[in-house]
Amino acid sequence: MPTIVVEVMPKAELLDPQGKAVAGALGRLGKTRFTSVRLGKRFEITVAGHVDDAVLAEIQDLADTVLSNSVIEDVVGIHVLEAPAGETH
Repeated sequence: MPTIVVEVMPKAELLDPQGKAVAGALGRLGKTRFTSVRLGKRFEITVAGHVDDAVLAEIQDLADTVLSNSVIEDVVGIHVLEAPAGETH
């Protein structure tokens, strides 16, 4: 079965306190090459059957209304992972 991946990130203009905390931890570990971290969310949704334009439209609607908070987050990616070779339906 194919899996649809939805990626959500905080809006660029908003502070990301979790990302800032991770960036600070990296600095304390001596990893000074990395200057900024932003944390987001990744959803993997398995689909029964074929992924067509209607399924993608439904996922886009879910991403915009359920999986993200449009006030503070952007949906930055939706893509399909094909079923692994040999997987049966």
